[in-house]
Amino acid sequence: MHLLPLLSLLAAIWSVSLGAFPAQAQDAAIRVAVLGDSLTAGYGLPEAQAFPARLEAALIARGHKVRLINAGVSGDTSAGGKARLDWTLADKPQIVIIELGANDAMRGMDPAQTEANLDDIVGRAKAAGAKVLLAGMLSPPNWGREYQQKFDALYPRLAQKHGVPLYPFFLDGVAMDPKLNQQDGIHPSAAGVEIIVQKILPAVEALVKQVAGS
Repeated sequence: MHLLPLLSLLAAIWSVSLGAFPAQAQDAAIRVAVLGDSLTAGYGLPEAQAFPARLEAALIARGHKVRLINAGVSGDTSAGGKARLDWTLADKPQIVIIELGANDAMRGMDPAQTEANLDDIVGRAKAAGAKVLLAGMLSPPNWGREYQQKFDALYPRLAQKHGVPLYPFFLDGVAMDPKLNQQDGIHPSAAGVEIIVQKILPAVEALVKQVAGS
């Protein structure tokens, strides 16, 4: 065989072989989908500073092979998350973090409907074979004490019903702190996202270890 054809053949083989490595590495990574609203979508932040990207970096820094899927949509309610769940599950995530309900509470939606939507989401995610982490939310006080009690209680009830871990309040340590939120006082700043990541990391890492060991 002449030298040039041989070099071309070798180059083609190397190209195919090298191209397979990233795909193989990606396939080996545990896929974690974050189904949420603006709090996880990264509203007002560069993509690299959004919650999924920072959580991925934190997990990788701890030695885990993971790929985070940002399935957050700003303004989404629990009904919106329910409507697009099939799209999220199409990526075949092994873990689904569900962070929804903040917009329901802000709009004063019936907590019973929010609970029904989240009940459906958790059930379908589990049926698809994914491990679920339910991230809770707390109602603002402006709808009254009765509404607040009904809304806040739905997350622990759902977690118990489905036997999934609950992270009680997604904005724990960040809510109402001007230094950790953007100017609107609602959405976490980059510093706020880092606090959220560090606080929720043990709960997510526990599921990653379960998947890796199965």
